[in-house]
Amino acid sequence: MTASKAPAGMVAWTRDHVSAIRHDVRHTAPLIGETDFSRISPDVDIWDAWPLQDRAGNPALIGQGDTLWMALAAPHRDDPDERHGLARIHLFQHNAAGWVALGPLFPDGFTPGSREWSGSAVLDADRRNVTVFFTATGKRGEEELTFTQRLFRARAVLTGASGTYRLQDWQGPDEFVRRDPRWYMASDAGSGSVGTIKAFRDPAYFHDPASGTDYVFFAASLAGSDKAFNGVIGAARAEPDRPGNWTLLPPLLGADGLNNELERPHVLMHGGHYYLFWSTQAHVFDPAGPVGPTGLYGMVSDRIDGGWQPLNGTGLVFANPPEAPGQAYSWLVLADLSVISFVDNWGQGPDSGIRRFGASFAPLLHLRLDGQTASLKV
Repeated sequence: MTASKAPAGMVAWTRDHVSAIRHDVRHTAPLIGETDFSRISPDVDIWDAWPLQDRAGNPALIGQGDTLWMALAAPHRDDPDERHGLARIHLFQHNAAGWVALGPLFPDGFTPGSREWSGSAVLDADRRNVTVFFTATGKRGEEELTFTQRLFRARAVLTGASGTYRLQDWQGPDEFVRRDPRWYMASDAGSGSVGTIKAFRDPAYFHDPASGTDYVFFAASLAGSDKAFNGVIGAARAEPDRPGNWTLLPPLLGADGLNNELERPHVLMHGGHYYLFWSTQAHVFDPAGPVGPTGLYGMVSDRIDGGWQPLNGTGLVFANPPEAPGQAYSWLVLADLSVISFVDNWGQGPDSGIRRFGASFAPLLHLRLDGQTASLKV
C-alpha cells in the first residue's frame, strides 16, 4: 500500500505535540476514591453518557429542575470488557435528589445493530420532540458480533413526568450520513481486539451560533492509511435552509501514525473560540511512541472548518492521575465547562493487578478555557 495522503485541510495531531506533554496539578484529574461515587444499579453497568440538550448545548431543563441523560449500559458481567458486546442506550433522570434509571431508550428490535454505541440527543424548541443521533454497531440478529459501525438518527416524543419520563412514538431510524471511502476507512477493517477496532461512530451534535449551521462530529479512521494507528475526527453539516439534510465532510483532524482512536469528539463555543475535544487512552497510541496518558484532549480555532491548534501546545487538557491511570474515561465538556465522565478502572496502581470497574458516573470536573490554554479548576 502506498503512503496515505491527508485530505486537504485536515489538521495533524503529531508526535511532536505529544512528546511535549508534561504532568502538573492543573492538568491532572483528582484521584477518585471509594466515597466519591456510587452505582446507580447493582445489576447494570453504565459508561459513555450525554445529556438531552437544547440547541445551545446545555442540558435541557424539564419538569421541576430535571435533566435527562443517556448512557451506554449493559447487564453486569465479571469481565467489564464484555459490556461492549451487550451495549444498549439507557435513559436516566437527574435532579437534586440524584440519579434515577429509566430503562432502555429504544424499543426492543428498533435499532438496526446488534448493539448501540455512543451518540447525542437534542430537544426541539417545542420542548416535546427529540432527535437522537447514535451508532448502530454490527447487524441485528448476527450470530457472531461484527464491528461495522453506522451513524443513525431517530425521532421521538418526550412524555411523562419526573420518575416516569419516556420517549415514545419513534420514527426512523435512518442512516443520516454514510461513509465515503475516499476519506474514511471501513469500520470493520480492524480486528475486534481492544485498541485495534476502527471507527465510524460517536455522532455528537453541535449548533453553530455564528452561522446557524448544524454539525455532527464523529470518530473515524483515515482511508488509504498505511499506518495501524490512523484515527481521525470527521464531520457532517446541515445548512440552516436545509435542516436535517446532512452532507458528509472530509476529516477535520487526524492522528495518522500516532493514535488509533480519537473517541467521542465534540465541539463547543466559548469566548469567541471553537473548542474541539476528544478522549483517548494510552493503549491506543502507537507503542513506538510517544505515548500520551489516558485523558481529555482538545484543539482551538477561530473558525469551525480548520485552523485548529492544540490546546496547551500539546493537545492534552487533563489526564488521569499517574497512580490511577485508568480511573475515568469518556469525558464530555458541557456548555458551562463542567465535565462529565464515567468511573472506569478506579483505584488501581500500575502494578496492582486488580481490576475495579466503577460502572457509574464520575464526579464532575470543571475547566478553565482562555484562548489556546486549558486547565482544570483546582
